[in-house]
Amino acid sequence: MFRSLAALLLFPVLTAAATPLAEISFRTMDGKETTLKEYAGKVVLLVNVASRCGNTPQYAGLEKLYKELGPQGLVILGFPCNDFGAQEPGSNDEIKTFCTSQYAVTFPIFDKIHVKGPEQAPLYMALTGENAKYPGVVTWNFGKFLIGRNGEVLARFSPATTPDNAELLSAINAALKAP
Repeated sequence: MFRSLAALLLFPVLTAAATPLAEISFRTMDGKETTLKEYAGKVVLLVNVASRCGNTPQYAGLEKLYKELGPQGLVILGFPCNDFGAQEPGSNDEIKTFCTSQYAVTFPIFDKIHVKGPEQAPLYMALTGENAKYPGVVTWNFGKFLIGRNGEVLARFSPATTPDNAELLSAINAALKAP
């Protein structure tokens, strides 16, 4: 009986770790289930975002990147989180209004999630867990993961890495040129 109970309790953890990144489900801002499969063949810059952070002005640079490199296949995905200093306390509607009114954001922003801690979203478990290519907890808002057209995580960038950073731009451009 104990083994069965332990197996049931561990099943979600094992399943999340074994599930390919592209198949991990998350929600859009309007509550629809989706996965990274929707962005297959694109280069994805996945960013945990917040509206009351010292890094919040990065929204402007992310939007600029999206407009400039989107036609070449770059998509930026924003995941609001309130895990750091309660800097994203708003509802999805408030977040959406903030992003569009303050920074004219047009790239996809998703349902607010946890990127660390006991309620960490499965997508971030896969990105940061011990079996991840770039393991380790997300340290603050605006951490970035670059995912290639084939779904492979190519690079991880710190929250301090701005969207106009030469190393980030070089990695994005290399990913856009790769088959």
